[in-house]
Amino acid sequence: MKFTKMQGIGNDYVYVNCFEETVENPEKAAVFVSNRNFGIGSDGLILIQPSEKADCRMDMYNLDGSRGAMCGNGIRCVGKYVYDHGITDKTEIDVETLSGIRHLSLHVKDGRVESVTVDMGSPEQTSQVSEQILVGDSEFQFTGVSMGNPHAVVFLDEAESLGNSLEQLDIEAIGPLFEHHERFPDRTNTEFVEVLDEGHVRMRVWERGSGETLACGTGACAVLAACVLNGRTGNEAQVELPGGTLSIRWDREKNRIYMTGPAVEVYHGEIDIPDME
Repeated sequence: MKFTKMQGIGNDYVYVNCFEETVENPEKAAVFVSNRNFGIGSDGLILIQPSEKADCRMDMYNLDGSRGAMCGNGIRCVGKYVYDHGITDKTEIDVETLSGIRHLSLHVKDGRVESVTVDMGSPEQTSQVSEQILVGDSEFQFTGVSMGNPHAVVFLDEAESLGNSLEQLDIEAIGPLFEHHERFPDRTNTEFVEVLDEGHVRMRVWERGSGETLACGTGACAVLAACVLNGRTGNEAQVELPGGTLSIRWDREKNRIYMTGPAVEVYHGEIDIPDME
């Protein structure tokens, strides 16, 4: 199987051009290629497929083999791939995902895509602005936001049991408790947030099916929405993640969130996939 390794601020995936390749049993293939010791190493597998509705389709699988509906960092890399590899020559494209069609504006420098702005769609509030929940032995406040996939946003200054900073946060302990909590029957991504000022926030994320990742594009969008709903930031902010920073803007009039960030091709290669029966 020919593949390309790509990353958006550290959120890395193995990409396969399914205009040319066929991947049998992508759920098991995702587990194999994502393994950082015995496979390629990634946060999951993304298949770039033909689409009858858009310029291409993105099929995403997490590193545990579960299907993902949408990935903001992943879709930026899809945009870069289809332009840089000649699948399209357009700089305004549509990509089909499980959570709907997303429009991408490709920012090209010296003939290659350097960064991408994605119309991430309309945020859906899935909880009270600040809902109380018992996780483990502690009470927390969270704001639920869907960006085509579920997010629970927790502000650290409302969660004393987690410590005073993101660096002190034991995300390996608390993340799975949120992910598998009965309040979230489809599991949830969880963002832990420090607000620095009205235009700058920091976050760490525990992604369902993947654990902690260096970045999560839909999570950054959910964080901006939660910050606005809680009166903590303006409608546009820099969202700083361990892997880098994304620019997030909520157009309240159109009720659309726009994400801008880099997309990078790391390397390409070929790998034998074992029998996945």
